[in-house]
Amino acid sequence: MNGSKPQESGRWSDPGLLVLASLAGGAKHGYAIVADVRATTGVHLGPGTLYGAIARLEGQGLIAPLPAQGRRRPYRLTATGERVLEGQLELLAAVARTGLSRLRMGGATA
Repeated sequence: MNGSKPQESGRWSDPGLLVLASLAGGAKHGYAIVADVRATTGVHLGPGTLYGAIARLEGQGLIAPLPAQGRRRPYRLTATGERVLEGQLELLAAVARTGLSRLRMGGATA
């Protein structure tokens, strides 16, 4: 670098994974998913991102809509969604363990 302060890389996040993780805590409608994701990760999902992810997850059979509650449409994880989420979280945990171990062993250089 040229002596300038390093830039933060921002948060890395996959909207679909964030939605699945939120729904692991129970059924929620869109606004509740956004609030939960922001509270737990600091990531804000905009409406287009949120509902795009919801449409993809529903199309893949990972989440399912519940009956509407007024204007709100809650969603829940399906059994397949639970299995996929668990597998993805286990993979992320393995990546995190490996990366942290390598950093602690001095693998990163400036």
